[in-house]
Amino acid sequence: MTAPPLRDDLAGLQPYGAPQLDVAIRLNTNENPYPPSPGLVQAIAAAAASAAAGLNRYPDRDALALRDDLARYLGHGLTGRQLWAANGSNEIIQQLLQAFGGPGRTAIGFEPSYSMHPLIARTTSTGWVRADRDADFGVDPGRAAALVRDLQPDVTFLTSPNNPTGTALPLAVIDAVCDAAPGMVVVDEAYAEFARPGTPSALELLPRYPRLAVTRTMSKAFALAGARVGYLAAAPEVIDALLVVRLPYHLSSLTQAAARAALARSGELLAAVAALRGERDATVSWLRGIGLRAADSDANFVLFGEFTDRHAIWQGLLDRGVLIRETGPAGWLRVTIGTPAEMAGFRGALDAVLGRRVPA
Repeated sequence: MTAPPLRDDLAGLQPYGAPQLDVAIRLNTNENPYPPSPGLVQAIAAAAASAAAGLNRYPDRDALALRDDLARYLGHGLTGRQLWAANGSNEIIQQLLQAFGGPGRTAIGFEPSYSMHPLIARTTSTGWVRADRDADFGVDPGRAAALVRDLQPDVTFLTSPNNPTGTALPLAVIDAVCDAAPGMVVVDEAYAEFARPGTPSALELLPRYPRLAVTRTMSKAFALAGARVGYLAAAPEVIDALLVVRLPYHLSSLTQAAARAALARSGELLAAVAALRGERDATVSWLRGIGLRAADSDANFVLFGEFTDRHAIWQGLLDRGVLIRETGPAGWLRVTIGTPAEMAGFRGALDAVLGRRVPA
């Protein structure tokens, strides 16, 4: 059979995706381990039932009510005109690159970071420039600003907290890059709710920088990965540009209803965040206590290492029913923070893989 005429620049690319394996403990996709409460399930079901009565009609194509709700949730004086929503933050990133990237344009990111940034850049025919993070996985503001001034990218990606390292960026870094950037600066804050108290958000800088966009998701802290809701805060002019490239009726009535029901109970949903932060910090301390390196994390995962053969460690954990992620710099692995029982299972499995003798 003749191969389909795939674009030359996409030849050989593999689809993005973490392994989906049926194991007892899955700690590889940074999901929130706590499911929606029965009360929230009922609220979402009621909202979906109400929306279902009108499924013969198209949804609100601009999701105005949802955007107003998101603005209230974020605060910072934002209004619905400064919010945009889509099917997960990945579609938000795709729309940003469709609007501000494309053929003949360039995006830059500081890696290791979220692997979808360069992949979506490639699929939108946007040139990608990789810049390296510092040895501690941070980004030096002076070096970053100088690089942006030199390369003049159309889109600059900053990720805070960063995936897969968990590193949060000081506002000084974002400030310096925004001052230097000729185009859009996109700060990916998918894990912002998990940051340690006092960690600033790039949302604070929106009034100063009309070309700054801050992306978020309801998949992580809100435990709505299955609903697929991502969103962005930016100047109204940025939102207007995204309206040009968004598909008509891209966000279903059912998705909008579920998201609004969840936002109405945001306090309940975010209550688990404190517990996950505590479990994360305890995991960092434990990993360091057994002689491994663990990156400081402001997310719901921990990057740890270093291993001569990280795949062997990953496979050893999988053989014991624990699935984590083989990602990040060479020699490192990433574990999502789960329930206390799941993390105990992870520690026991890692002890066994490393051949540690654990007191009874």
